[in-house]
Amino acid sequence: MDLQSITTLMLSSDYKDRMKAEYYHLQNRKENLEAVLKLWDNGKLSFVPDCPRSIYDLQLRAMKDYMTVLEARAKIENVVL
Repeated sequence: MDLQSITTLMLSSDYKDRMKAEYYHLQNRKENLEAVLKLWDNGKLSFVPDCPRSIYDLQLRAMKDYMTVLEARAKIENVVL
């Protein structure tokens, strides 16, 4: 989902729309981080990160855990993601 669509959901008065926005925004950010880490692993990153790789791995794991929580909530609250 594109950022403009996500923003529209974020501004909704319906908590289910805001929850979808939260999920889709996190999904986009996670996918972008995964892409950066793949470039890093392949030696094709265009910059030198200041943080060690282990910090990025922790961030990615936290993002995945957070997505799992949102998915569980969505199922319980009948929100279609």
